[in-house]
Amino acid sequence: MTQTLTLRVNHETHELAVPSGTSLLTVLRNDMALNGPKYGCGLGECGACGVLVDGMAARACVTPVAAVAGREVITLEGLGGPESLDPVQQAFIDCQAAQCGYCLNGMIMAVRAVLNRKPDATPEQLRAALEYNLCRCGTHVEILAAAERAVRLNAAAIGGGHDVQSPGE
Repeated sequence: MTQTLTLRVNHETHELAVPSGTSLLTVLRNDMALNGPKYGCGLGECGACGVLVDGMAARACVTPVAAVAGREVITLEGLGGPESLDPVQQAFIDCQAAQCGYCLNGMIMAVRAVLNRKPDATPEQLRAALEYNLCRCGTHVEILAAAERAVRLNAAAIGGGHDVQSPGE
């Protein structure tokens, strides 16, 4: 059975007819051509499919698309663009927190979600937010450094004026 849903994704409204039970990830990748969220485990355990739903982290592979109708969904593509990156995206670039890059979507979205709730998140809170995001390449040190830098960049972006010098300075 097909259902027609109104979705708000990356600040735009979309009306889609989708089969009942379709995952949010399927719609994002196949119907909207948004490739930030990745298909990883398909069980909601690795974090590669991470998105924000009303500012909170969600696993798109196990979220029925019908559950997000009428809510704000933000993907990696909706955080920022080449001219104006989100502070979290900038921090990951600054700290070179990537190897293969497959996990980055989930890592970035998890950090953004925690900063939405707690802009002055501590290193321990950042680690807790990232705990269930898997990185098989082993860039954990760089990812944690990027998360901590994101706190500083985010504070500067919202007017906190924290030190935002480059890593290693």
